[in-house]
Amino acid sequence: MMERFWSWYERHLLLNLTITATLFLLQVVHLIWLALAVVVPRAFHLAPLWPDAPALELLITLIDYTEVPALLTTSLFYLRNFLQGEGARQAAFYLVLLNSQWLHIFWITDEFVVVTLTGSGEGTVLPPWLAWIAILIDYAEVPVIIDLARRAGQAWRREGLRAALAALREE
Repeated sequence: MMERFWSWYERHLLLNLTITATLFLLQVVHLIWLALAVVVPRAFHLAPLWPDAPALELLITLIDYTEVPALLTTSLFYLRNFLQGEGARQAAFYLVLLNSQWLHIFWITDEFVVVTLTGSGEGTVLPPWLAWIAILIDYAEVPVIIDLARRAGQAWRREGLRAALAALREE
């Protein structure tokens, strides 16, 4: 069954890479929000630079929900590279960076970060320095985002739309 899955994955690598890169590129919006709403205001004692608008809050929430599929598809991509020996060391490093996100998602949440660093709610028993650890974990995605965008761009230049459509028609 695993062989069938990996065979399918390889046949549709351009499509899989495109979906993966797109999902993960959405996280850039989350990183911008984090910088403008939390990091810069706290570091420089400023008011939040991110507009307080319900539509933008909804956008950030929706993008936050894409993080889990992004982590899964991106981990799958780098696992493939690791197993095939394609830059295995880099793939292993990116897998560690990526999967540290689970710690942030399930333990040191964005809510904890915002409450702790903006003072906009009740505090917790967790130490405030954990909020900064969560922020570092979030920004550990940046090298992965850059690498995925670069690889997707190269794949599209190399293979193009015709290859993607041909692979879809094979099914």
